[in-house]
Amino acid sequence: MYCPKCGAVNPDGAGICSACGQVMAAAFQQVPGRTVSGWATVALVLGIASPFTCMLTALPAVIVGVVALVKIGGSNGRRTGTGMAIAGMALPVVLLPLMALGMGIVMPALVRVRQVAFRKTCETNLEGLGRVMQIYAGDNNGRFPRSSQWCDLITDHIGTSGKELRCQGASEGPCNYAMNKAVEPWGASAPPDMVLLFETTPGWNQVGGPEILTVDNHQGDGCNVLFVDGHVEFVKLESLQYLRWTTSGLQQDDLPSGEGQRAPPR
Repeated sequence: MYCPKCGAVNPDGAGICSACGQVMAAAFQQVPGRTVSGWATVALVLGIASPFTCMLTALPAVIVGVVALVKIGGSNGRRTGTGMAIAGMALPVVLLPLMALGMGIVMPALVRVRQVAFRKTCETNLEGLGRVMQIYAGDNNGRFPRSSQWCDLITDHIGTSGKELRCQGASEGPCNYAMNKAVEPWGASAPPDMVLLFETTPGWNQVGGPEILTVDNHQGDGCNVLFVDGHVEFVKLESLQYLRWTTSGLQQDDLPSGEGQRAPPR
């Protein structure tokens, strides 16, 4: 055979040109009769797939890799793929701690994103309930629903589906909110920054004040609060003490005396 570089004649099957040292094409040809072990190929594929299957293929990769090495060793040189078999066995061992480290970093972030989503849904729920409260007050001479029946009255009056009464961060229902008892006598004329609805433990028609407020729905970070003017805020745990629960600063004589009388103006 001729050398492609210098044209010198070399024996058939020569790997290197005897004249110029050029590597011949035959050097790249596989030795006749030698094939790559299929077991080694499978072991490598299973090892590569292990991080994408949550390590479900890790043990099969090791087992198949061992079988491949045994078969290659007993083939008298007719089978190759020792490196592939070893790589398939080693990949799960190397990748497992890396995956554990990655999960340790990623999982808290995912949990945090999930909690933020729950917090936003809860905020949207309270915004919807705030609109319902305002509609009810508009239809009832400025008064909000009676605190002892507020869930029943708004669902009957507006016909809500009930989803607005649930916080996704809570494990139970049917309602995860309570009405501030002190706002009832004033209705829509209560101070705009006064608490109207707030998060509490599961129940129905719940009413009270800070003593029944809960931050458990959002991992203790705080809770969503609906104010009389209709806006909603996520109040951090350290800021809950500054919420306005009463009509302090307003005269007791200004309170409405009759059920049908409109609440005093701000």
